[in-house]
Amino acid sequence: QVQLVESGGGLVQPGGSLTLSCTASGFSLGTMAVGWFRQAPGKEHEDVSCISVSDGSTYYPDSVKGRFTTSSVNAKNTVYLQMNNLKPEDTGVYFCAAPCRSDYVGPVDEYVYRGQGTQVTVSS
Repeated sequence: QVQLVESGGGLVQPGGSLTLSCTASGFSLGTMAVGWFRQAPGKEHEDVSCISVSDGSTYYPDSVKGRFTTSSVNAKNTVYLQMNNLKPEDTGVYFCAAPCRSDYVGPVDEYVYRGQGTQVTVSS
């Protein structure tokens, strides 16, 4: 079965950290650009990161630059999102999708592969 599955979401206090995982099955992420996106209640989805798995190059929007880090482990066919110094405005459903492009957010159904998402709530 071809799918992307996210995990690692949860409730965290402001200033805390979480690591999300995006694992592919049925296909290889090895030659893809894989992005993390998030959608807050009542808002459009926005990009959080994009990584070219083949060469490790990354992109982050200003909203998360310096706090979030994306990485990949080919052997696990998984892309990660390490989130530090979380803020309440980081709350939302986080999902991974591919292929991504730097500084571009397309309609959700434009992405060939897309996971169902995992909830991240930043609150005291």
